Amino acid sequence: MKTSDMTVSERFQAVMDFKPFDRLPIMEWACWWDKTLARWQTEGLPAHFSTHWKDRYEICKYFDLDLCYQGWYRSVHWKCPKPDAEKAGHGAGIIADMDDYERVREHLFVIDDEWPINKAELSAWAEDQKKGKAAIWFTLDGFFWLPRTLFGDEEHLYAFYDHPELMHRINQDNADWMIRMIDEICKVAQPDFMTFAEDMSYKAGPMLSKAHFEEFMKPYYEKVVPHLKERGIRALVDSDGNIHEPAGWFAEAGIEGMLPMERQSGVDMARLRQENPKQIYIGGFDKMTMPEGESAMRVEFEKLLPVAKQGGYIISCDHQTPPGVSLENYRLYLKLFREYAELAAR
Repeated sequence: MKTSDMTVSERFQAVMDFKPFDRLPIMEWACWWDKTLARWQTEGLPAHFSTHWKDRYEICKYFDLDLCYQGWYRSVHWKCPKPDAEKAGHGAGIIADMDDYERVREHLFVIDDEWPINKAELSAWAEDQKKGKAAIWFTLDGFFWLPRTLFGDEEHLYAFYDHPELMHRINQDNADWMIRMIDEICKVAQPDFMTFAEDMSYKAGPMLSKAHFEEFMKPYYEKVVPHLKERGIRALVDSDGNIHEPAGWFAEAGIEGMLPMERQSGVDMARLRQENPKQIYIGGFDKMTMPEGESAMRVEFEKLLPVAKQGGYIISCDHQTPPGVSLENYRLYLKLFREYAELAAR
């Protein structure tokens, strides 16, 4: 097969395998901010597109992007009790101890005909994948993310010390559920990759120590990741912030790559590749250059091109395109992206 004959899925696979590819995938791994779309509709984006995420793939088609369908399958059922935001504030949790966990447990780790997989949707995506029109990935709430969701932001960090038994219980239950989920997904489709949602770093680095990672997270990755590899699904981690330090921790746990590589947090793609030469990366394009015009965006692409030429790296916006970006500049970004996508091909 000539690289010029690659389908969307084949292109993704080739880049992720560090093999020759015809061009980089031109993709948005995350949908745009609703405020960004609202702005663009005043600048020429057709008004029939909803600013809701449900129109994400229709907008991708409008911009002629490579389709990459994502299913985010949540371990917390939508019927689960929610924190009282007015009383508790942002980042509040729904449990404080083991008794609370047992009370909400019936709303966690549910798998039935209606939750969390929309099988009709996933089946339609699989058909597009078979026709060469799309790649597929899915996301699961990870072993930092889920306990934080349940405990709340602040109490979660105390829980490593105050409730270690419960932390292990949550992550063991989650790992068991993930293995069941992977089997259910693979009955319908063969995803190209997946991500564990974690968001465990800020600009200064990770929010936990390596010792805590190895005690509370690594054992559960080591349980789930082999199940993914048996099915040919690459395992990546989605974490905002500066991930230079934890990237190596995840590699030791069997994780193959990371996204979204946020530049404002200090992520340096060239350094990261040097530190972890076999890891796969998605993202890394500094979205803050997009409002500044062609020269700034071209400088950014030039920084990323040497890493992209090595394979194993898909350039993409390092998070959702912000509303400071005009539709004209976004179109310019895509024009430049197509130019550099070709230049990256080996």
